[in-house]
Amino acid sequence: MTGKGREIANIMAKRKVDMLRVPETKWKGSMTRNIKGGFKLFHHGVDGKRNGVGVVLKEEYSKTVVEVKRVSKRVMNVKLEVEGVMINVISAYAPQVGCEMEEKEKFWNELDEAVEGVARNERLVIGADFNGHVGEGNRGDEEVMGRYGFKERNVEKQMVLDFAKKMKIAVVNVYFKKKEDHRVTYKNGGRCTQVEYVLCRRCNLKEIGDWKVLTGDSVARQHWMVVCWMVLEVKKKWRRATTEKRLRWWKLKEEDCSVRFREEVRQGLGGGEEVLEYWATTAEVIREAARKVLGVKSGNRKEDKKTLWWNEKV
Repeated sequence: MTGKGREIANIMAKRKVDMLRVPETKWKGSMTRNIKGGFKLFHHGVDGKRNGVGVVLKEEYSKTVVEVKRVSKRVMNVKLEVEGVMINVISAYAPQVGCEMEEKEKFWNELDEAVEGVARNERLVIGADFNGHVGEGNRGDEEVMGRYGFKERNVEKQMVLDFAKKMKIAVVNVYFKKKEDHRVTYKNGGRCTQVEYVLCRRCNLKEIGDWKVLTGDSVARQHWMVVCWMVLEVKKKWRRATTEKRLRWWKLKEEDCSVRFREEVRQGLGGGEEVLEYWATTAEVIREAARKVLGVKSGNRKEDKKTLWWNEKV
């Protein structure tokens, strides 16, 4: 990813992407750096030749980051607060198919650790290159994936599904019907596969609006950008407004109240029928009589529940 910061910022600005997970950055060390256009990169890597993960945030969201957990060179979590909602964006990069099983198990243990560290009342979005594809169909796995995968399944597929079932997480990509060409996330020569996935908790699956592959833009060779829309519903808290108490004038329709009201006004005016010289004094006498006879209402109104909507792209 060296030298790609400016290109990433340009694509994010062009496509109006707010959050972007980046794999195989090949940057050594843990750092936070500003890149062009008001975007900020949160990064972690051990080796300058391979691996490394990161998350790029638009400026308005980078200011809301409350915690960054750099679990390993393959897993990191950036937690931010948006409108009172905690959102955890996990960037993950799985070992390639030919790697040792020990290395693969280590990765899945690290990802387990990252997910288990997220509270149940917080949103969780995982952007991952699993170097494996779950394939088409979902018989027996309906609780974690839809039917619209890509081609055949491979060995890594089972690791993905075992993880999803254990953590009660859904594989977002395969819930939406797309043309076959629009499901491909990796293309090398004549070989096309779907290895990039977005995951979220099953209970929040309804908040996912859609996803797609941006085939026209790419900052990594052979890998296309995967975009997901997550729509959050935020309930605005009621605030008690201070309002003037209101007189219950409608009670004058009741004969008993009407008689008592006239008597109170007559007494307030000195027992006579004439109106006093100053209307302000007369009006106050009438109001006082109304308070005694008719009573008052608080005047407070309950605010309507307000829902805020916006698009989050990972």
